[in-house]
Amino acid sequence: MLSFYRGPYFKDYFNQPTRAEIGTMVAILEIGALIASLSVGRIGDMIGRRRTILYGSCIFFVGGALQTFANGMPMMIMGRIIAGLGVGALSTIVPVYQSEISPPHNRGKLACIEFTGNVSGYAASVWVDYFCSYIPSDYAWRVPLLLQCFMGVLLGMGSLIICESPRWLLDNDHDEEGIVVIANLYGGGDIHNDKARQEYREIKMNVLLQRQEGERTYYEMFRKYYKRLFIAMSAQALAQLNGINVISYYAPLVFESAGWVGRNAILMTGFNGITYLLSTIPPWYLVDKWGRRKILMSGAIAMIFSLSAISYFIFIDIRATPVLTVLFVMIYNASFGASWGPIPWLYPPEILPLSIRAKGASLSTAANWLFNYIVGELTPILQEWIKWRLYLVHAFFCAVSFVLVYFLYPETANVRLEDMDQLFGDATTAMPTPAQHAEVESLMSARSPVPSLDIRRAPGHFSADNAIPGLDINPPQGQDIKGPPEDETPKREGMGGWISRMANPRRKSSKGGNEETGSYRRLGQNDD
Repeated sequence: MLSFYRGPYFKDYFNQPTRAEIGTMVAILEIGALIASLSVGRIGDMIGRRRTILYGSCIFFVGGALQTFANGMPMMIMGRIIAGLGVGALSTIVPVYQSEISPPHNRGKLACIEFTGNVSGYAASVWVDYFCSYIPSDYAWRVPLLLQCFMGVLLGMGSLIICESPRWLLDNDHDEEGIVVIANLYGGGDIHNDKARQEYREIKMNVLLQRQEGERTYYEMFRKYYKRLFIAMSAQALAQLNGINVISYYAPLVFESAGWVGRNAILMTGFNGITYLLSTIPPWYLVDKWGRRKILMSGAIAMIFSLSAISYFIFIDIRATPVLTVLFVMIYNASFGASWGPIPWLYPPEILPLSIRAKGASLSTAANWLFNYIVGELTPILQEWIKWRLYLVHAFFCAVSFVLVYFLYPETANVRLEDMDQLFGDATTAMPTPAQHAEVESLMSARSPVPSLDIRRAPGHFSADNAIPGLDINPPQGQDIKGPPEDETPKREGMGGWISRMANPRRKSSKGGNEETGSYRRLGQNDD
């Protein structure tokens, strides 16, 4: 939005708004996002991840339409707030959904691919703004706003064909649907697959144990998991305090302060968007190999260097300042896009236990939007007041980020979601066991000090009868679940096949079969 607001038609239509008014117009979206992110955690637990994505897309579409056809500042602000409600809901629930359907060895990669999709939207929007700036009418700003409505429609349509989160299904006792989804995600569509059935057992065991903890209130969440919540919320807050919105939202102002004027400032913002997009690709291959900590700390160091350089060259104001500013802005954006861009969205849902995952993710996302609003509201004012010193403020927060990650953030790469309790050492349960340590070890380690609780035995040797008395963690064997014969070995299809099974669980078998010949259908997953 900050690219086309500089255009003459936008300024004339809204009576030459001041920088403070523009800051409010831009940042008011974060107010709606903040409100939605605080409430969507409970909603996502009640109606499921999939429906929350659908409803969030619909709300976003309505907000985009109001902005597109705005006839004055009040209608534009109303549209921004409503769109913010949709953005807040989606930015909270989508990372939760993504973490709950991803295998541990690919969870980081898939989250980074998701972030690349977000940045591709940002980069495309800048170029749309640039080309629309040549339109000699109000369509120069209405067309870019209209395009976001189509994105909302696409996301809503996509939510109709994806599967529900298997962890949410099991947590709400939809066990038959859960085993079908797990089979599609992890077992090649075969509910008799050992890996799929063991995954079901471990998720169900985790669900049943967490129910022993009692009510899932916010008070209990803060009392038991305060360390995890601090990490989740600080990661999102620091992602904003590190200065990305100074560049993303106000890039034209940054380039204008460095000597680029008018449409040229938008053009430089477009080139910066391409650099930003390309920088999000390397984490696909590094996040699960290097781990989260190394990427976050190296990114903080690179951002400190680039922000300090931007401040210095704007201060000295030499002939080369415009070119050098563009160069270091691109270095900063690339550093952020490869580190503090994707990881803070990945970290919260993977470190929070299932019982409070949606609520905890809503708080961390609320922290993101709160500081997003603060930065968005203050940036145009501070650029007038302290000018080049603004970038040093954000460089300081990058240094704070490095320190916090070094001392507080654990490494979560390749750790199963059900194993995070052992990593943090804060698992509690009312289940009677000889000792708390023995219980945690029995659930999380490869060898159990209490053999009757060891759920990681070979599938052929496991039985619910010799597990904790009263717990049934075996997959359902109902007649409604049809599948290929047990002796039919599923093919190894790689990530492409895994994604295909996730998006289309009702695909036919290679023999062109239907339910009777081996394909699966989701049970009760379709909206009426």
